[in-house]
Amino acid sequence: MRATGSKSAHRRRSIKAVVEDCMADAVCAEAVVARLALHLQVEVAVAELAEIVREVVPSDSRDAERLQDVAGLLRREPGAFAKLRATGEAVRHVRDHHETGAAVVTRLATSFDAAAAISEAASVQLASLGDDGRLLAMTEDVAAWLKEQDFTGTDRDILDIGCGIGRFERALSKSFNRIVGIDISSRMISIASERCAALGNVELRQTSGLDLTEFDDGSFDCVLAVDSFPYLVLAGMAERHFDEIARVLKRSGWLALLNYSYRGSLFLDRADIGRLAETHQLRVVINGEKPFRSWDGDAFLLARRGGTLPRAASSDVEPRG
Repeated sequence: MRATGSKSAHRRRSIKAVVEDCMADAVCAEAVVARLALHLQVEVAVAELAEIVREVVPSDSRDAERLQDVAGLLRREPGAFAKLRATGEAVRHVRDHHETGAAVVTRLATSFDAAAAISEAASVQLASLGDDGRLLAMTEDVAAWLKEQDFTGTDRDILDIGCGIGRFERALSKSFNRIVGIDISSRMISIASERCAALGNVELRQTSGLDLTEFDDGSFDCVLAVDSFPYLVLAGMAERHFDEIARVLKRSGWLALLNYSYRGSLFLDRADIGRLAETHQLRVVINGEKPFRSWDGDAFLLARRGGTLPRAASSDVEPRG
């Protein structure tokens, strides 16, 4: 009897430790739930998980409020948590020793197809909890930030790398002259095509994920990459895509890169981006900030050297070189 009780207590302690880790960075309750869906290794009923979350000792009053919000979300939406776990499990975020970069991309394309079949919203943003309304709010949060940086412009053409189900094409179609969205997932491109059918300035393409050779030099004023570079890093293709982005950008072009990797080290991400920016004559304007209210993504904004800084950043950043 004691052994069974001890095992149960150990299990609850291990779950609490995962909850505490997922609370890092003061992210919103939805992001904590998404992290739990990804990182919780043990099987646990959602009702029990909500109880365990409430037992976690908060480090401050803000954490206490977030813990209550997390527990409340789990209790109110138990089906959503199961869907998040299934969606997250559809995409394996590790690379086998024998896998080539091309093989990783092929596997990921199939994985994204499977994830989108489970939940369109969660497949592109787990913190949406699979809810279209939440996804729209998060997308508009990012779109508003891009506009604040003067990244948008109705005279500009933009390439969206990893466009998923076309959420940014819909949110930004009126803010650009032309949007080209690319993705390796045939299912996501199909969904995006349906969602963006009425948008005359949006073009969607399934791509190989290996390079951007289908686009000419200097084709775009802006490149957007939201949660796509972590998979390029996984496949060992991040540097190749930096080469390609630098090639397709115009002389005054901009790159907004939201999440570089899922390694969990902002220090390493900043170091890699700084090195790649230096190599490709780009300057880092925003270096791994967390500017979003509803999402825990790390934002990087890079500009061609010689280009004019956005008004929002010009008073804070000194051009390099």
